[in-house]
Amino acid sequence: MKKRLSGVLMSVTSLPGNQGIGTFGQAAYQFVDFLKETKQTYWQILPLTTTSYGDSPYQSFSAIAGNPHLIDLDLLAQAGYLDRAAYENINFGDNPEEVDYARIYEARRPVLEQAVSGFLASENGQALLASFEQAEQSWLSDFAEFMAIKEHFGNRALQEWDDLAIVERQPEALETYRQRLADQITYFKVTQYFFFQQWTALKSYANEQGIQIIGDMPIYVSADSVEVWTMPELFKVSADKKPIFIAGCPPDDFSDVGQLWGNPIYAWDKHAETDFAWWVYRIKESFKIYDLLRIDHFKGFSDYWEIPEGSETAKPGQWVSGPGVALFDAVKRELGDLPIIAENLGYIDEKAEKLLADTAFPGMKIMEFGLFDTTGQSFDLPHFYTSNTIAYTGTHDNEVVNGWYDNLSEEQQHFVDKYLHRIADEPITQAMLRTLYATVSDVAIACMQDVLDKGAESRTNTPNTVGGNWQWRMLAEDLTPERKAFLTDITELYARTPDEQRKDDM
Repeated sequence: MKKRLSGVLMSVTSLPGNQGIGTFGQAAYQFVDFLKETKQTYWQILPLTTTSYGDSPYQSFSAIAGNPHLIDLDLLAQAGYLDRAAYENINFGDNPEEVDYARIYEARRPVLEQAVSGFLASENGQALLASFEQAEQSWLSDFAEFMAIKEHFGNRALQEWDDLAIVERQPEALETYRQRLADQITYFKVTQYFFFQQWTALKSYANEQGIQIIGDMPIYVSADSVEVWTMPELFKVSADKKPIFIAGCPPDDFSDVGQLWGNPIYAWDKHAETDFAWWVYRIKESFKIYDLLRIDHFKGFSDYWEIPEGSETAKPGQWVSGPGVALFDAVKRELGDLPIIAENLGYIDEKAEKLLADTAFPGMKIMEFGLFDTTGQSFDLPHFYTSNTIAYTGTHDNEVVNGWYDNLSEEQQHFVDKYLHRIADEPITQAMLRTLYATVSDVAIACMQDVLDKGAESRTNTPNTVGGNWQWRMLAEDLTPERKAFLTDITELYARTPDEQRKDDM
């Protein structure tokens, strides 16, 4: 990782456009151009994986497969697979600043089905699909079959399927469903081809412009996932693949009952027996599509909060030791040194701090956490930062700066203003970003909502809630010349421009 660089955190779903959700189309390329113009180096995104109930990218049907909502319809039309008339008059949402996931889910499917038909009928379609199937044989067929069977059972979760034989993947049942659902299985394979073809092209363009992609890997997978279906031995689940324990976090200052995430807990002893082969594979697959990788909930590798399934709150849970540095030693043996970022937020004890030190991965620092403390003694305050860190004002799980500041007490606001040397009439977002870019941290990442000076309504996610999250979208007109100029100015002022641009400026 290069020293003193910067970037922007922005979910692909939040890009502007007329398809109801951000996609890999024109607006994504324009966002890359904006990053280059303002002399950034990184585009940090949220997970690109499929979403289910609650629309969270951290609850996916697959650790590998991509979210078909992000497939750009205009690019499919340009490729000759789709007639624009098939989607140009569809209402994908009434509010251009919010994703209406229910409407997107219903409206996009018939359009994508037409594109799949057009692709399969094209001159090279069958050959392209065969090549993609060969390249992605480690996961594609399992995923497509899982999704087709899931649809067959009314999109119910794996644990609620009516046919126990297919839940258990009995050979005769598998063959029966493969024949019965052949067309649907092909649909899921082709849409994955669309996803990866478009994402690969976008990432290549970003890299050509000097922009690197920071991907995001959730630590856990969903109970309703192809991984639990095909490799249940890697999870603490019963014979019918129901979780015995679930993940979450204990009560803390943010919640007196803790958080129930619902993900199944890993059977870490089984992972260790294979020298963590699945984790090596998962991380290797991630680096095929990202340049750097943020691993979510890094604390869970030192020890994790294990909650008995059926608990109404997270209180009955207990701390259980995780795999520790052995997992990352195995990854390093197989894949070498990798640019990994550890999301070391939340309850971080000595054990978690030692794991971070043993891996030497950069951790994260959140300015909002430190500036709550008016004593000036919080280690989340910038004057305590070290260089091997990634600094943020907040993340997708925190309030945007304007909402955060408005909820502070008068005493806290006074401390914040004084600490930031905020001048009269300076927007709090600019004062925070200015201080963020001035930190000693090697990398500073600005949330796009703060760059745009958006209000509390633009918050991406409120943890431990379902509904109303992951919806925010920017408007193209929000990105004014003045906002671009400010971001460029602080990037240059605090020596965060890429090396080649620094040379050009000399």
